[in-house]
Amino acid sequence: MAEIKQTSLPGVLEIFPRVFPDSRGYFFESFRQDWLAKMGVQESWVQDNQSFSQKGTVRGLHFQRGAHAQAKLVRVIAGKVLDVAVDLRKGSPTFGQAYSTILDTEKNNLLYIPAGFGHGFSVLEDAVFVYKCSKYYHKDSEGGVLWSDPALGIDWQVAEPIVSEKDQNLPTLAEFVDAFQGGF
Repeated sequence: MAEIKQTSLPGVLEIFPRVFPDSRGYFFESFRQDWLAKMGVQESWVQDNQSFSQKGTVRGLHFQRGAHAQAKLVRVIAGKVLDVAVDLRKGSPTFGQAYSTILDTEKNNLLYIPAGFGHGFSVLEDAVFVYKCSKYYHKDSEGGVLWSDPALGIDWQVAEPIVSEKDQNLPTLAEFVDAFQGGF
C-alpha cells in the first residue's frame, strides 16, 4: 500500500508508492484508484499528458476554470522537478498559499492537486513529467497566475528560469482576484 500524506493545503495529497527493488531493477504500482478513494477522492481520470522539459524550465501556474476545472495527479518518470500547487479557491482559508515538493525518480512520489488550484513546476534535472486530468483540456477555460509573483513567495530553485512568453504574461494573484471576484 502507498503512504499518503495530507499536505499543508487541504485536499492536496502527496503519495509515496511502495517500491519493490531487486537485482533486476524495481517494480511499483504507479497508480491505484483505491489510494485516492481512501482519502475521499472520487475523480474519474479522462486524460493523460506527458511533457519533456530541460533543466531550468518553469511551467505554470496553470489551471482550468468553471465546468472544465481539472484535478491533476502528477509525477515524473525521469528526472527531478519542484512541483507547486497554489490554492485559488474563493473563500478558502489557505487562499493564495503555495505548497511545493520535489517529485523525482528516486522517490517515485506523486502529488494529487484538486480542482481550484494553480499548478506549475520547475525543472531541477531534465525531466519527463506525466499527469492525469479529471477533465478534458478546454482552451477557452484555461488560465493562470504569474509564476514569479512576489506575493506568492515561491522559491523555484532555478537560477536562470526558462519561461514561455505566455507564462511570463499571466496575471499576478491580485489581478486574478480582481478579474474573478476573489478566486474560483
